[in-house]
Amino acid sequence: MSVMLDAEDVFALGPVAAVAAIRDALTAGLDPEGDVPRVILPMAGGQGLLMPSETDGWFGVKVATVAPGNTARGLRRINATYLLHDSETLTPVAIIDGVALTTLRTPAVVVAACLNRLRALAASSSDGLRLVVFGAGPQGEGHVRTIRAHVPVADVTVVTRHGGTSPSWADRHLTADDAAVAGRVRSADVVVAATSAREPVVDGRLVRDSAVVLAVGSHEPTARELDGVLMRRATVVVEGLGVAFAEAGDVVLAVREGLLEPGALVTMADLLGSGVAVRADRPMVVKTSGMAWQDLVVAIAVYRQGGRRVRVPLPVISAAPDRSGDTSCGPGSARSADPGPQACSRPAWPRSTEPVS
Repeated sequence: MSVMLDAEDVFALGPVAAVAAIRDALTAGLDPEGDVPRVILPMAGGQGLLMPSETDGWFGVKVATVAPGNTARGLRRINATYLLHDSETLTPVAIIDGVALTTLRTPAVVVAACLNRLRALAASSSDGLRLVVFGAGPQGEGHVRTIRAHVPVADVTVVTRHGGTSPSWADRHLTADDAAVAGRVRSADVVVAATSAREPVVDGRLVRDSAVVLAVGSHEPTARELDGVLMRRATVVVEGLGVAFAEAGDVVLAVREGLLEPGALVTMADLLGSGVAVRADRPMVVKTSGMAWQDLVVAIAVYRQGGRRVRVPLPVISAAPDRSGDTSCGPGSARSADPGPQACSRPAWPRSTEPVS
């Protein structure tokens, strides 16, 4: 018997518990370098992604799809489902909304990495931190909410290519070519890059020495949101060396340009597992592409905290199934008149907001 946890159940965990789950896992010795690399499969309509991981008695896999043509159809471009299993018996225990899980865990990971720096900045501020967020999508909002859950925030500026109405979580909305953006970046304590851009959106010359920069939008070696100038100035923290050199274009391109030494990278395991200190007189960049262990750690926390736990019975497979008395539809299901493969239909999960990565 598995339980189905939808977006509401996932978000009920909250950013504080999600950040704590990431930090606790790394403090306890989880090694991201041992994670299985994500598998990317070319599909007729886009891409399929498989992200398996195992830790601490649990195995999980996220199955995600990216269909670029769905935007024109009015459908969600990214869809994902997470399957959580008990490691010993390999029994599936939960089916989790994978889009919501990604939306929650992405900001949790970067805030887990820089939480001590954020608290130090907040302690030296009289009214709270000043944020500049490039990107007005769900990850932009998610990062603001996750930071707010841990430290006071005084002001939020969101920057996009075309501008528009200020979202409820920001104080103003500027276009990228607005002259005021430079001043906002110069005074920012935290800069978030959560865009689909392939070229830098942040001018590295403007970032304060004490600032934190969180870059989560790209996971391809040829795409970047941060320029080499900033990467050369900063202490660069990554979730793992293997994934950074394979997928993090911000890192790969800066190394190729000779502006970042590969040996200078600091991993999250170094920070939280080994207690490596980060210099306070240099910008702190946290660059992530997303790894399977992060989904698993947060999925375990979501499962343990519960939610409504709609139970989904697993199908019993026999050599010659008798459909005449089939009662395999779970709670809340609807049976069609045709007792064929589509006889059981379940209510759709709520449409979660789409994650950037």
